[in-house]
Amino acid sequence: MIRFGVIGYGYWGPNIVRNLRGLDSTKVVAISDKNSGALRRAAQAYPDVQVTADCSEILSSPDIDAVAVITPVWTHYELAKRALLNGKHVFVEKPFTSTSTQAEELIELAEKNKLQIMVDHTFLFTGAVRKIQELVDDGTLGKLYYYDSTRVNLGLFQHDINVLWDLAPHDLAIVDHLIGDRPDAVIATGEQHLNGLTDVAYMTIYYPDNVIAHINVNWLSPVKVRTTLIGGEKKMLVWNDLEADEKIKVYDRGVQMNSKQGVYDLLVSYRTGDMWAPKIEATEALKAELGYFVDCIKKNERPHNDGLAGLRIVRMLEAAEESLNRKGEAVYA
Repeated sequence: MIRFGVIGYGYWGPNIVRNLRGLDSTKVVAISDKNSGALRRAAQAYPDVQVTADCSEILSSPDIDAVAVITPVWTHYELAKRALLNGKHVFVEKPFTSTSTQAEELIELAEKNKLQIMVDHTFLFTGAVRKIQELVDDGTLGKLYYYDSTRVNLGLFQHDINVLWDLAPHDLAIVDHLIGDRPDAVIATGEQHLNGLTDVAYMTIYYPDNVIAHINVNWLSPVKVRTTLIGGEKKMLVWNDLEADEKIKVYDRGVQMNSKQGVYDLLVSYRTGDMWAPKIEATEALKAELGYFVDCIKKNERPHNDGLAGLRIVRMLEAAEESLNRKGEAVYA
């Protein structure tokens, strides 16, 4: 039985607690939050769980094996560091840390103390992304050409991070997982309109072998859109995460270039075939992710969404921030 303490019971914390409670091999020992209203809600929902406004009680408790840090990103480093120093495994909400230097220190500390870090890249555990990964791995799509995502909505406005740090980590984690390569360069453009933070942004990531990723994030959209296009040499797909059914549609369509007399005599042929919607596994991603974390702790195995994965995302966000400040200049990895 892995005993958990959860720090942060605001927007995402209740989901963490509910899913941990749903696992057979975990026990939620304590919940901490500085907000008295949040603590009242936690106490009412789980009268058998200790609630406290002082997170030190969780971080130093000998009765807790792992800590879930579900707090604003600027608090992640200090809380995760204290948990690791106290011999506890750490589950951290995305993004991992505010800086790559912080992430590197936490990774080193976890390795030194033989502890596991998992960064909450929940989308990697959805049925849709698992199916996309399968289609990439088995060669159905062929060589990847591009990943193009639109992740926009009206709000929720953050007050400590801009829209890139808020929404882009979802797609960056997916791209990092699917492509499995280090970016060559990052370009980001955007603008701020309301609270002094960038609320509309566009991020382009260049990978080796002519693979490109583009991410559009926006807090000022009149509609909520969660649509991703992935193009490959053999097939292309559309992933609409707001669709109740047929979230993924695979298209047997593409373009081929043939040359008989040289590069100045190119023949373009278009391929139009069937469309099909693969079956998507219906599982709660967060429960699967937390179950995987518990298995990694028990087996002493490093999860694929570990601290290093979190570090890669933070580095891309830092590069995007630098490019944004330079009005879209390329920042090279």
